[in-house]
Amino acid sequence: MPYLINELSVFLPAYNEEESVGNTIKKVREVLFKTAQKWEIIIVDDGSQDKTGEVADKFSQEDERIKVIHHHLNRGYGAALKSGLYAGKYAWISFTDADGQFDFSEIANFIQTQKETKADLVIGYYRKRMVSKFKIITSKIWELMVLLLFGLKVKDIDCGFKFFSKKVVEEIPKLESERGAFISSEFLIKAKKQGFKIVEIPVNHYPRKSGAGTGRNLNVIIKSFVDLFKLWLKLR
Repeated sequence: MPYLINELSVFLPAYNEEESVGNTIKKVREVLFKTAQKWEIIIVDDGSQDKTGEVADKFSQEDERIKVIHHHLNRGYGAALKSGLYAGKYAWISFTDADGQFDFSEIANFIQTQKETKADLVIGYYRKRMVSKFKIITSKIWELMVLLLFGLKVKDIDCGFKFFSKKVVEEIPKLESERGAFISSEFLIKAKKQGFKIVEIPVNHYPRKSGAGTGRNLNVIIKSFVDLFKLWLKLR
């Protein structure tokens, strides 16, 4: 059976995910065996205080296609995303959360959509987001601000399942955000401004089985809004 894609880099941002990261790596690897001729998995351990890094290192020792980037201090989701983005070596890159809330086998839908539309980025939006109503409401407020300031309209700007060409990463201005939810917005805003084609597709989202997200901490929210207005001032 022919592969869906010649080469694919996949990275997993992870913070305190020792209970789920191993299963996520296994599932991603199983899918990649059938999907890509050449592939790599990059786990970005963002200063975890549990054994996330040790679990990831064990997989890396067993398979040279699995690599681990360690942040010795917790620098935030933005920093983890940047490390993964810039470390990917293949022509196409994807990322998904290490907590197992996405089914990576849906990458086939992303690849097929890209082939049909010739998009530079195929980004997921939740069919039904398995989080609190507060998170959903704050996300919608954020998306409205991004629309008003930058004219970028997408259904779920911070969905943690995306697929894109490496040339997007190479050609947009260097990403700056470190801590906070702003990184996905910055990535898409700069890609749109550079003229890259963005297409959205629905993805399934499953309840978190362990660990806890940090994206709605008050200091993270404040920093994200500060970054948003800084970028607006820079690009206007």
